[in-house]
Amino acid sequence: MTPALNELVSVPPATALLEATELRSERGSGPLFSGLNLALRAGDCVWLRGANGCGKTTLLRTLAGLRPADGGRLQRHAPLRYLGHSNGLKDELSVIEGLRFAARWQGLADDEAAVLAALRYFELLPLRRRPARSLSQGQRRRASLAPLALAQPGSCWLLDEPFDALDDQGVGLLCQLIQRHGEAGGATLFTSHQALAPLAGARQLQLDGARP
Repeated sequence: MTPALNELVSVPPATALLEATELRSERGSGPLFSGLNLALRAGDCVWLRGANGCGKTTLLRTLAGLRPADGGRLQRHAPLRYLGHSNGLKDELSVIEGLRFAARWQGLADDEAAVLAALRYFELLPLRRRPARSLSQGQRRRASLAPLALAQPGSCWLLDEPFDALDDQGVGLLCQLIQRHGEAGGATLFTSHQALAPLAGARQLQLDGARP
């Protein structure tokens, strides 16, 4: 069964940060999704929704280039930053070391002022010398999100359940950061099963299909 998909309104290629045309992904003997047309442009905040197993993670990983599409065309016109279910932290590194490592790997500024400001934003500054292994789940999630607070205007964020394990304060901080990112010319495509009042105005992309 091919999932039903509500397409985003298409935009001229020159203004799109990321475009997918007739994108297709297969699982087993049939399509997980097909005929997917998507354009993300500066200022977009898009909430990818759907039942468990409908292909949300597969779509994000495909858009990020972490798995090949089974059909269709992808065009990336801006830097991409992907955050998956895993926090991707190295347990032996301290919080500040992990942030610097992530910044260098992603080609972001890792000067002292920028790094400390990112930690301060996610209220991790007092924990900066602690190894990642000693953090709570919520603190680990904040540490994995901290690179997003390092400026990269005009980039495209692909976030898979980024609000998992966050308390209300953490959810508010991330929502605010996503909004600021859009105001600076970036775009965000994210998944979440939570009710997010600050992002209630986000455009919604519904991906529905039979569960595996």
